[in-house]
Order: sequence, then structure tokens, then C-alpha cells
Amino acid sequence: MAFYSSGVEYGIHSLMNMVDARGNAREMSVREMAALQNVPYDYLAKIFTSLSRAGLVVGSEGKGGGFRLARASELITVLDVVQAIDGRKSAFECREIRQRLALFDEAPPAWACDGPCGVRAVMDSAQQRMEDELARHTILDLTRRMYRKAPDTFTVEVQQWIADRRGTGSGR
Repeated sequence: MAFYSSGVEYGIHSLMNMVDARGNAREMSVREMAALQNVPYDYLAKIFTSLSRAGLVVGSEGKGGGFRLARASELITVLDVVQAIDGRKSAFECREIRQRLALFDEAPPAWACDGPCGVRAVMDSAQQRMEDELARHTILDLTRRMYRKAPDTFTVEVQQWIADRRGTGSGR
């Protein structure tokens, strides 16, 4: 079972699609992003509600309305997206097993409860390292990595797909 929901993946990819090869942000509708990525529109709309509440995207009104990034893509981290969609998660919940040994009868001795639980300390440290790593990577980093791998024609193909979808394309 995955620790993070599929919504996190959808959200990250959607934000990446809102950035072009030069790192410039572009406005897109949820319908466009859902169609481009072949993901369910209704689910993606809920994700964008969460992203909007978290201040990562801003919606625009009107017929051609959509969403744009609320701040520069280099200022939106993967951790920002994770927490906007899945909330703050704890990978481990300490149950204080150290205090429950049968040998302790009803009350554990003071030494067993002294200081933080060693198991919890290790798990908290691991979570902090994971969150630090997620915070190190931005939407711009991921977008640039994607475009570096893609053929030069990919940028044009994406732009053309969006233009055709909006009815402003060259009709090819």
C-alpha cells in the first residue's frame, strides 16, 4: 500500500504541466489537464480544490477560466504539494510498547519511560529525512528534468495540443 495517495502524483504532474520548457507558468483548466494526462476529471477537480486551499494555485473566472500557479514554480516544493493533497502525515504512530511489558505488572519502572522511545526517535528521524528530501525538489526542478529527457518536438507538441484544445491551434 502506498504511503501517499495517487492524488499526490496527479497533483505534481498537473503542476508540472502548468510550466513550459522555459520555466514559464501557463494557465490551464482542470479539464485540459485531466484530458492531457488521461486522469479522471472529477478526481483532479478535487485535487485542485486542495491545491487552491493551500495557496499553490489560483483560479480564474470566466468561460476560459482555469488555474495558474500562485507563486513561481521554483518556490513550490514537492512537500508543499504532498501536504496540500494528503495533509501532514506521520509515517509512524508510537504506541509506547516499551511501557507495556508483562514484567512491569501495572506500572512500568521510571527507567523504561525515561526519555523519548528509541524506536520513535528513529522513525521520526526517518520521516524528517523524507520530508527534507521532498522539500529539496521543486515543480520547476521536476519540469526541467522532464523536458531534458523529452525530444525537442515534445514542447511544440504540448503547446499545439493545448492550442488545438482551446480552438486556437493551426488545425494540424
